[in-house]
Amino acid sequence: MGNSFGKLFSVTTWGESHGPSIGVVIDGCPPLLPLNETDIQQDLNRRRPGQSSITSSRKESDLIHIVSGVYQGKTLGTPIAMFVKNEDPKPEDYSELLDLYRPSHADFTTQAKYGIRNPYGGGRSSARETIGRIAAGAIAKKILNHINNIEIRAYVESINIIKMPFLDHFPSVEEIDASSVRCPDPETAKAMVELIQKVQEEGDSLGGIILCRIRNVPIGLGEPVFDRLEADLAKAMLSIPATKGFEIGSGFAGTQMKGSEHNDVFYQKDSGIRTLTNFSAGIQGGITNGEEIYFRVAFKPTATILKTQNTVNTNGNPVQFQGQGRHDPCVLPRAVPIVEAMAALVLVNHWMIHQARSLKLTSDRV
Repeated sequence: MGNSFGKLFSVTTWGESHGPSIGVVIDGCPPLLPLNETDIQQDLNRRRPGQSSITSSRKESDLIHIVSGVYQGKTLGTPIAMFVKNEDPKPEDYSELLDLYRPSHADFTTQAKYGIRNPYGGGRSSARETIGRIAAGAIAKKILNHINNIEIRAYVESINIIKMPFLDHFPSVEEIDASSVRCPDPETAKAMVELIQKVQEEGDSLGGIILCRIRNVPIGLGEPVFDRLEADLAKAMLSIPATKGFEIGSGFAGTQMKGSEHNDVFYQKDSGIRTLTNFSAGIQGGITNGEEIYFRVAFKPTATILKTQNTVNTNGNPVQFQGQGRHDPCVLPRAVPIVEAMAALVLVNHWMIHQARSLKLTSDRV
């Protein structure tokens, strides 16, 4: 039913935006991985609402509770269940919207598909569902760090027409989180915040692009044809609410280059075979080559705005309405850890598949 992600490291999220709680079940986590709630909480804190003046004012501590799969600070190899209580739900904010379809929301499509929907905050379509993804992604990050010190960094590259200059180094979390907009370039971050505040005062919203960079990925992750690593990354990113575009490496700009300009030439280095350029973003033929992986994810402007809009009610009659409740004027600052989490889930699955393929038979049986 589309609520689970992953093959060997499987994640199933559950819960609705204004329900009692929201959570996740993870199956396939290896045993003996050191794990406690603090490991997960730091990533959830980066996603929670109420962080700054440019995010939703909903007051949620988003405290994670581990209820299974961990004993004395280590994973058991059994399913891990975790949940967060919804402390500040306000379904009454949506009482006037029960009988109409909000523009660019999932109200109409969900009703048409299932014949029923939870109208409070979008139900399962709400970005609050991503709490479970981040909790699972935090565990995946720990596994990846144990494997090869794999590091994943996402940050806001552009908001509307404001774009940061090229960053010639791999940023730290501290650099990224230094501004409320999660852009590691201070001057650009300041301009972004000012634009978001201006549009917020007008009752409108903005979209933008998140850039994700991943280093220290082993050579050989990914499968040819249908399970290419970039294909799975694309699906993961486009499953995030409000996403509308994905490009990896040179992306669409690569169409304006010649093959002689675009080809990543190999050379021998002390550490092994490398490429002089990296337009392929560390993936060739669907398989990692050891270079840095980088991709961009486009997020649309937040659908709920405080301007009066035209729509229809559930009977198809034209009506007008004005958005209410607590909503982000721009989702990108809080989407950064979600992008990182989904990237980690893709990589840990492919690493486990790669390990399974590499197993050697040791049995004496013929």
